[in-house]
Amino acid sequence: MIDEKRLIFIHGSDSSSQTYKAGLLRQQFPEMTVPDFSGSLAERMDQLEGILGAATGWKIIGSSLGGTMAALFAARHPDQVRKLVLLAPALELPEISEQVTGPIPVACTIFHGTQDEVVPLEENRRIAGRLFRELEYIVVEDDHRLHKTAEEMDWAKILE
Repeated sequence: MIDEKRLIFIHGSDSSSQTYKAGLLRQQFPEMTVPDFSGSLAERMDQLEGILGAATGWKIIGSSLGGTMAALFAARHPDQVRKLVLLAPALELPEISEQVTGPIPVACTIFHGTQDEVVPLEENRRIAGRLFRELEYIVVEDDHRLHKTAEEMDWAKILE
C-alpha cells in the first residue's frame, strides 16, 4: 500500500500543480502533495526543502526540472527518500554535476520519450547511469511532456 502522505509530484519549470500529469496523479492518489514552485532552481529547492522537512519515506515523482529537483533532494537527503520516478528529468543541467558528487543511493526509475525535443535522450541516459546506484531507464515512444505515457502507466505498481 502506498502512503499518499509521503508521495509528492514536482512539476517542471513552465508548469504548475494544475498540469495534466498532476491531475492524473491526484485522481489516483488524492492525498498526495502537489505543490506549486516558482523562481530559480535554488529558490525552488528551498521551497522543496521546506515542504519535505525532515520526514522520511518520500516517494518523489519529478517531471523535467522537477526531476532535477528530485535528484538533487535525494542526493542531499538519501535517508529521506524511498524512491524516485523521474519523467524526462533535466539531468544535464550544471547544478547536477556541481552538486552531486557520488552515486545517489536511492532507487530510481526514469521514463524518457524518443521524441523529446527538450532534454537530449542519450546524454541524459549516460548521465543517469553515473548518477544513480539503482537505475531503471525506460525509453518510450512519446515527447517531452510524456502525457500518453503517464496515462498508460500503472502508477501503483511503479510506486510500490
